[in-house]
Amino acid sequence: MPELWTLDHIATMPEVHLRPITRDNLAECLNLRVADSQAQFVALNAKSLAEAYVNPHLFPLAIYPASARGHEAKPPVPMVGFCMYELEAGVGFILRLMINQEHQRCGYGHAAMLEVIRRLRLHPEVELIATSYKRGNEAADHLYGKLGFVPWEIEWAQRSETEKYVRLV
Repeated sequence: MPELWTLDHIATMPEVHLRPITRDNLAECLNLRVADSQAQFVALNAKSLAEAYVNPHLFPLAIYPASARGHEAKPPVPMVGFCMYELEAGVGFILRLMINQEHQRCGYGHAAMLEVIRRLRLHPEVELIATSYKRGNEAADHLYGKLGFVPWEIEWAQRSETEKYVRLV
């Protein structure tokens, strides 16, 4: 099992601020891009936002550095990523996580996941936190392993040939 994050890792990690996608930040969200080597692993933000528009169980969020807190419409710092989760059937399922290519390897993905997990734990109906990612996505495998996710041993998830399903212990 991978080694979990230590207090030293957490102390040097950036903090993030999550906020809804609105008219004010929509274009910025749509312009976020991952590195070319990761494009096969990440859904386009436009697709995710279209899904969220028709599904009230989906919650799309912009990821900003913590210095965006307290600013209304347009923060003075750029959006660094996008995430989306779903609340359904007792599961808080993290559907999307992407960090813009210029901000990768800075700790924003890890910090965003900690914040999403914190938020999901605030929902009394959430009994399980889970996610999935495409097989072969080593960055996601590493990140979720460090956060304490383990294989989700549920029959339909185990049958997937393309996705790896994991749950938080």
